[in-house]
Amino acid sequence: MAAPRPLHARIAEQLRRRLDAAADGDPFPSETQLAQEFGVARMTVRAALAGLQRDGLLERVPGRGSFVRKTAATRPVGTLLSFYDQALAMGRTPRSRVLEAGVRPASPDEAAALYPGGAPGAASVIAINRVRFFDDLPVAIEHARFPAALDALLTADLETGSLHHALRRLGLHPTLGSSVLGARTADDDAAHLGVDPTTPMLVETRSVLDQDGRPLEYSVSSYVADRYALKVDFSVVTPSTT
Repeated sequence: MAAPRPLHARIAEQLRRRLDAAADGDPFPSETQLAQEFGVARMTVRAALAGLQRDGLLERVPGRGSFVRKTAATRPVGTLLSFYDQALAMGRTPRSRVLEAGVRPASPDEAAALYPGGAPGAASVIAINRVRFFDDLPVAIEHARFPAALDALLTADLETGSLHHALRRLGLHPTLGSSVLGARTADDDAAHLGVDPTTPMLVETRSVLDQDGRPLEYSVSSYVADRYALKVDFSVVTPSTT
């Protein structure tokens, strides 16, 4: 006769069925709640949850709780789509927490991107740094820079609104962009994102032009790698045989 399956494995099996019926981002009961529900010790529940986390079905965000994970949000690299509009298209609620919003001197990279012909006097930029959320899940740290003349952006709704929508209301339409992709670890941003400092981050450095081909935005967005992905379509080049 086969030995009975461990209690934590049987609980994990029930929780998997529950996760199958849940939506991505749904909050999940805490260890204490599950221990009370199943009438077991928290250690048993913790063992059941460990496997679900390893399989990427659950994510624990320190100070916030546990959330259902289906797949990482994915955006085609060749699509100029704002974080706000992507969240809405996915059925999620976009929101932000502002870390900085003001006018400050431009760094060399910012000046080169936003004032390629050179700015009169010392170049300044509108600097807006935000933590970006899908529902209550922090997904990215965004450092967005705009020409100093666009100080009207500082009066826009920076927490629940879209900067690209605000630009359009000013008669400026994000039209063409280019991105460079990189990677890093969360480091000092870890606390804002509720992750470990060694968590992998996907970094997108993006330059956007308006409808007249003028520099409009320069941004560096760092995404938690298991919460966000960029999709790349490519063609295969066949080497010449001649």
